[in-house]
Amino acid sequence: MITREPPESSKAHIANHYVRASIGGALRQGADPLQLLSVAGIAPDWIDRPGQLITEQQLSALIKAVWRFTRDEFMGLAPRACKRGVFSLMAELAQGASTLGGMLQQSARFYTAVSDDLEIGLETDSSQSPLVFYRLHLHHHGEDPEHFLQEFILLMWQRFAGWLVGQQIPVASTCFGYPVVEHAREYRVMFLGELLHDQPRCGFYLHPRFLQLPIIRNAMELQAFLQDCPAVILRRPVRDNSLQARVRVLLQRYDLEQMPDLEAISRQLLMAPRTLRRWLQEEGTSIRQIKEALRRDFALRLLGNEHLSVQEVAEQSGFAEVAAFCRAFKRWTGQPPAQWRKGRQRL
Repeated sequence: MITREPPESSKAHIANHYVRASIGGALRQGADPLQLLSVAGIAPDWIDRPGQLITEQQLSALIKAVWRFTRDEFMGLAPRACKRGVFSLMAELAQGASTLGGMLQQSARFYTAVSDDLEIGLETDSSQSPLVFYRLHLHHHGEDPEHFLQEFILLMWQRFAGWLVGQQIPVASTCFGYPVVEHAREYRVMFLGELLHDQPRCGFYLHPRFLQLPIIRNAMELQAFLQDCPAVILRRPVRDNSLQARVRVLLQRYDLEQMPDLEAISRQLLMAPRTLRRWLQEEGTSIRQIKEALRRDFALRLLGNEHLSVQEVAEQSGFAEVAAFCRAFKRWTGQPPAQWRKGRQRL
């Protein structure tokens, strides 16, 4: 007899901390906690049982119940309410951007205009770091003591951005403008990349080349995404704990034409170069193959952006000459870049 694993959304793996944290704003507005919990299928006594885990479905239903009661997308956890439907409107407008960078810029302009409680913007000053910083800092005066809304906002933008471009965004680090929290263990499964606490602002870092990734979702897909919120936001990102995945994450912090060599990578991973090479061989790959795969995957994504020429794609993929890029691309796909793009456009 074949047994199937239950879907991740129905597994109880979310900390009980989020039961009380998510309803705090609604309770201050006079909500009946038993009614909120009942809608989500959460037993009343679970709120006082720290070890009782909940499912993504239950937390999603609880957040929806709070949204309905407070009529506030900020769930009563910010100084001022944010009307229902604001995120959906922003998403519809931002989807009109051609690239991830354009979407982030548009969402920043939109929320800057409609909310004084969310400090949001893309910082591209590379004087201190080759990475760019997307600021998502919630201002509050004690309304969000458990940082639930701040966490949700960070997750919302990271998940939505990844969904729009059809891949997990390689976030280099997520920043929190507060000390390490008691439930910090949850952060390690919620957020990708390095976790930095006690930072001046909340937000996340990524390499600027990913701002060029094209938006691939259409209006119908967007409506399905929005109907699935907040469940789609709460789903844990797919993780790969292999050594080659660790190397990929490290290399995604660098320009494709300036990726570090084996010795430099080994130092950052605290491994001997010989050991790193041998373990990668055991996984069927090498530093050279990982670097080429990063260039290939990025080039394939960029060619989906009709606003970029083949020369621009070649440059952003780390090739000094278009001819070298075209040879590499034909080796990867069996077709020249222009022909491959035409074939994709006919699909």
